[in-house]
Amino acid sequence: MDTTTIIQAIFNGLAVGSIIALAAVGLTLTLDILRLSNFAHGDFLTVGAYGAWWINERGINIWLSMVVAAVGTVVLMLVSEQLLWKPMRNKRSSDTSLIIVSIGLALFLRNGILFIWGGTNRNYDLPLIEAIDVGGVKITYYRLIVIAVTILAIIALHLILQKTKIGKAMRAVADNIDLARVSGINVEQVILFTWIITAVLTAMGGGFYGLITAVRPNMGWFLILPIFASVILGGIGNPYGAIAGGLIIGVAQELSVSIVGSEYKLAVALVIMIGILLIRPQGIFSKQ
Repeated sequence: MDTTTIIQAIFNGLAVGSIIALAAVGLTLTLDILRLSNFAHGDFLTVGAYGAWWINERGINIWLSMVVAAVGTVVLMLVSEQLLWKPMRNKRSSDTSLIIVSIGLALFLRNGILFIWGGTNRNYDLPLIEAIDVGGVKITYYRLIVIAVTILAIIALHLILQKTKIGKAMRAVADNIDLARVSGINVEQVILFTWIITAVLTAMGGGFYGLITAVRPNMGWFLILPIFASVILGGIGNPYGAIAGGLIIGVAQELSVSIVGSEYKLAVALVIMIGILLIRPQGIFSKQ
């Protein structure tokens, strides 16, 4: 690859990696705080993308559409919490049971999307904006927006986790839920906020993915492997590691296209995940 091709792949990879990072942060929060390996996470991302498309199709501005879709995703995740995850936690269900239920939820969401909107690819109603040519590298407007907004979202997340009372409570619950409970922390409130943050970030990721590609029923299913790979790469329970892992996975996938072809770039995430599990299963950004 020449230098221009490499720089182009890195830019495209940062945009895709930003989307993966947003979703990976939500997944690592549910893994760390709720002890839940949620295989429906990718399909909630798809729900966010379809929600934004459905609202945008009715003449609503795409950015407002994404905000409304994020609210809808929050509601849907909270419903799943009340109907599925809370009762199963109260019964002290095993990790295997939780995984099986999450896979069932993923299938329910995906087939619900197919039933309502069909299997046709959808596109947002967006104005065409010509890419900026910088030394042969095509800087597209929407990819640039994705990267910029992701940076703002990461800063906001950092401030929430480090500077707010609920953020400190979330970190306490993640460290030791029983000790946090006897210390007077409202664990149910922490769980509520965890789902809200997860839903917002996941819906953002879905909406952004629709911006740079297309909205498809199986988009979340194909992203779930890179999302899990990012969480494992960054260290489970480490939001900052998940962000770094997402960016690394995104760039690695795009750089691999000229070598193995676009049809195999998802395998790059699998190879990286297997390599990390074999060499450093706690993740490269873990303090352990």
